[in-house]
Amino acid sequence: MKRLLVLFLMVLVLAVGFAFKAIMVTDTGGLGDKSFNDGTWAGIQKAAKELGIEAKVIMSNEQSDYIPNLTKAAQEVLKEKDGGIVFAVGFMMQDALEKVARQFPTVYFAGIDIAFEKELPNVINFLFKEQESAFLVGYIAAAMTRTGKVGFVGGIPIPPVERFRYGYEAGIKAYMDLKGKKITVIRGYTNEFSDPKKGKDLANSQFSQGVDIIFAAAGACGNGVIEAAKERSEKLAGKGYENIKNYALSGKPLYYAIGVDVDQDYMAPGIVLTSAMKGIDTAGYYGVMWAYKGQFKGGLKVLGLKENGVRTSEMKYTKEIIEKLAPGVLKELEYLKGLIIEGKIVVPDSEEALKAFTVKGVRLPR
Repeated sequence: MKRLLVLFLMVLVLAVGFAFKAIMVTDTGGLGDKSFNDGTWAGIQKAAKELGIEAKVIMSNEQSDYIPNLTKAAQEVLKEKDGGIVFAVGFMMQDALEKVARQFPTVYFAGIDIAFEKELPNVINFLFKEQESAFLVGYIAAAMTRTGKVGFVGGIPIPPVERFRYGYEAGIKAYMDLKGKKITVIRGYTNEFSDPKKGKDLANSQFSQGVDIIFAAAGACGNGVIEAAKERSEKLAGKGYENIKNYALSGKPLYYAIGVDVDQDYMAPGIVLTSAMKGIDTAGYYGVMWAYKGQFKGGLKVLGLKENGVRTSEMKYTKEIIEKLAPGVLKELEYLKGLIIEGKIVVPDSEEALKAFTVKGVRLPR
């Protein structure tokens, strides 16, 4: 009995004494963006809860905060008996992450939407094929527009934002190729990620030009796009999901938004048609798990539809609306998704590839 008690106390001491910390340094969008930062943090929190470890956030108010915040996070991790991992969230942190990671070679780092010219052994870089999920939502937008004009609102035109745009426009081009429908895309950029008012103003400008659906890849600025679509639609249909749904099912036109990064459909039920999601939560989760379990391996990981690294939302509030107003489009979408996974359709990730993109050889199932 005494021996069992000693063993129990030893196990208890080891458990209590284990110290591992996961720290996320946000970009300037910060927590509460309901998008990029929140999505990554959700994955980190999930892993931390399962493992019983500490997770914390260091907020960046401006780009000059990136290096000092990453440095502070690395220093905190070094103090932990069992180490930890530091996350840098967003392409804008690329140079800062590379500099700090070189200064702390024994600390694990994970970069979201970040890639280096030369990989570092202590950094996992996660990139996503945003263009693949954006292709799917672009196809839906093309099928659902009543005016023949759809919009795109980007934040800063950095590579991940532009990959969203390329995919979105490719999905629209695919619909035009397959259906012979003429659709115009109106583009605009807020040139930042943290001001919803700028997103709302730009969305209202596009709506006033005849656009009826806008895809926002603009961080917290995209929240303003959703708000603009909601306000305009509620003036027509009345407030509340049931009013929106019934108005749409009656065949009357509304204004719609498309969410990004995470499932944003809940933010305006019936008005956010779908969301082009990327596995930032998955990256956050596995980054922590691999570091904690000794399975960390630095290098680049690129995640697309095939790896379930990007996807669309389940369209909980809009599936019935889409099926009624664009019959067969969701079935077509599944078929096209399969062709992308098989490599038979390669969604463009550059302007040049977008200009050359066509699916005229594809035959949709009857």
